[in-house]
Amino acid sequence: MIGTTEVLVVSGVVVLLFGASALPKFARNVGKARLEFEQGMQEARDLKKKAEAEEKEEEK
Repeated sequence: MIGTTEVLVVSGVVVLLFGASALPKFARNVGKARLEFEQGMQEARDLKKKAEAEEKEEEK
């Protein structure tokens, strides 16, 4: 797991590289990417459940 020190170091490097004004935009993009990833994972779970249900129907 990442500790507090590592988070602070990475945050400091990001601020130095991109500037403080870019951080909100970066955080927003990370949040959007995370949301899209979670939605994609949920869609994959739903498709798997649907395929399993169809398989059970065919067995009957």
